[in-house]
Amino acid sequence: MSFGRVILSIIFPPLAVYDKGCGSILITFILTCAGWIPGVIAALVILNKNENQ
Repeated sequence: MSFGRVILSIIFPPLAVYDKGCGSILITFILTCAGWIPGVIAALVILNKNENQ
């Protein structure tokens, strides 16, 4: 996970997961609309999960 992605996931979480697929973007967007913190957490989890595989 690069430093730029971490900063981007804090500022605007759906943009940080743009290359992880439509489902990831949609989930992160919905969680961000529900509350900023859940969106950030979801983006960081998705970025970390895809990096470890």
